[in-house]
Amino acid sequence: CKQRELENIIFRLQKNEPIQYIRGYAEFCGRNFRVAPGVLIPRPETAELVDLIVKENPDARRLLDIGTGSGCIAISLDKNLPDAKVDAWDISEEALAIARKNNEDLEAGVRFLQRDVLSDDWEKVPSFDVIVSNPPYVTETEKRDMEPNVLNWEPSRALFVPDSDPLRFYRRIGELGRSMLTAGGRLYFEINRAFGEAVASMLRKQGYTNVRIRKDISGNDRYVIAER
Repeated sequence: CKQRELENIIFRLQKNEPIQYIRGYAEFCGRNFRVAPGVLIPRPETAELVDLIVKENPDARRLLDIGTGSGCIAISLDKNLPDAKVDAWDISEEALAIARKNNEDLEAGVRFLQRDVLSDDWEKVPSFDVIVSNPPYVTETEKRDMEPNVLNWEPSRALFVPDSDPLRFYRRIGELGRSMLTAGGRLYFEINRAFGEAVASMLRKQGYTNVRIRKDISGNDRYVIAER
């Protein structure tokens, strides 16, 4: 039986299936999160973003994670900021099922809601001190340079934006933040390294202040932070 298991793993690896999906979990911020092809595999750059939020917002009371996927950002924030209430949204029912299971396994208290952030059809939401999002940001053109283990396995809805409108999620979340962030509340984005300046200048036009671009551990523009 062990032999069959091993053959199965080798077969899956040959088809470029990511090892995290084969194992069923990925390590993130010191915890194991369940993952499956319905959610993105958490990246180390995203863990850097969580650390930054925790460090800069020790007194935050309400946080929102938009496009939560496996729930890794929201749950890590919940565990590291024990006095805070964390909400998390995703459009995908499949992703939310995985995120809720992670929430339960890791004994976190995140409230998960199904929301399409590009549409307007929800009731007034409470205000937040911090809104974080790692939305789809890979352009269609960049597809051809991607590794097959990402392209063929990870959910395209969580990865890609049209070439004609690569900032669509940032613009929309920026608009929402104008009404949903408390005064002095902060917006944290993980971004496509090609669009740091574009995202920052869009947020300034939307009226945000103290807009910063930060690099990740590899020296690429990776995060944009702004204050309401």
